[in-house]
Amino acid sequence: MMPTQLVENGSSTNILSIANMPVLWACALGVFAVIILQSVIYIRAARKAAPAAGITGAELKTSFRSGAVAAIGPSLAVVLVAIALLALFGTPAVLVRIGLIGSAAYETGAANIAATTMGATLGDATYTQQVFAVAFFAMSIGGAMWMLTTLIATPLLKRGEHKLAKVNPLIMTVVPAAALLAAFISIGIGEIPKSAAHLITLLTAGVVMALCLFLAKRLNRVWLREWGLGFAIVAALFVAYAAHTAGLGPVA
Repeated sequence: MMPTQLVENGSSTNILSIANMPVLWACALGVFAVIILQSVIYIRAARKAAPAAGITGAELKTSFRSGAVAAIGPSLAVVLVAIALLALFGTPAVLVRIGLIGSAAYETGAANIAATTMGATLGDATYTQQVFAVAFFAMSIGGAMWMLTTLIATPLLKRGEHKLAKVNPLIMTVVPAAALLAAFISIGIGEIPKSAAHLITLLTAGVVMALCLFLAKRLNRVWLREWGLGFAIVAALFVAYAAHTAGLGPVA
């Protein structure tokens, strides 16, 4: 059956026949191309600006390597979630909505709300091509608003940053670090009440990260700082699985 026929028959439950259409693959590859281009531009800009900031070539390479290694751990969690959602949304949608933009929790929540408004449930017999189209549209609109908000808010925040820097330059060295620390703390505290497994997982990640930083300083091993986050996340994943298996609570 031709793809156009399948689209016209929106009551069909053959979701993957339209979820993997060439036009969606083209859109997904286009997004990847833009991200790769942006990465190349940022790397070249960093190399160009490094001498003026007093950053050596070796330090720049170390920062690039640290960022790449730190991204491995979070990427593993995203991959696991993405694989589980392939049957619901198809590969192109999962690559763009889960792998690059947004989060699994938000995307599945938005899709579920959209499906519910149509009297359907994700994954069962009521999940038709029409429902998929509406759910995918809701996910995409939500992601677009994130990017639009960033586009509008960033210049406004930049103006505020300049004003604060004029009042007290020390503030802008403290505020970013404090904001980042507060964000991670709030996320971590939000997981503690869910179950004992969540608490054990959080403590494990913290202990492994602290141990890596301690050994890096004690043994003068800079690479441990770079790999610390990756080690912490991988260790936490194993502990989370063990805790869940032991019946200490669900880990989501």
